[in-house]
Amino acid sequence: QARLVESGGGLVQTGGSLRLSCAASGIFFNFYVMGWYRQAPGKQRELVADITTGASTNYAGSVKDRFTISRDNAKNTVYLQMNSLKPEDTAVYYCTAKRFGAPTPNSWGQGTQVTVSS
Repeated sequence: QARLVESGGGLVQTGGSLRLSCAASGIFFNFYVMGWYRQAPGKQRELVADITTGASTNYAGSVKDRFTISRDNAKNTVYLQMNSLKPEDTAVYYCTAKRFGAPTPNSWGQGTQVTVSS
């Protein structure tokens, strides 16, 4: 059974930084595309970034050049470094794991709240 546990969320001022971590267990981590989604109040869940098994990355346009996704296969952990945070980045952030070729994530974490104050 896959388990994804996020940490690192919190309250930060505009322009600040946070680093989210997601520890995965119960999956062959190296075989999965790992990602981060977010959902703000009243909005649809959206993909923030993902990273393939070969460390190729993909970002939403709204976070490109501010956020960096990375993975440590030895630790079964994926990270999201978030810099120059804006109030519109306020959301619950979810870690995901997707088998290669799957259309949508197979597993989701419980989410971690990120709040950016103006």
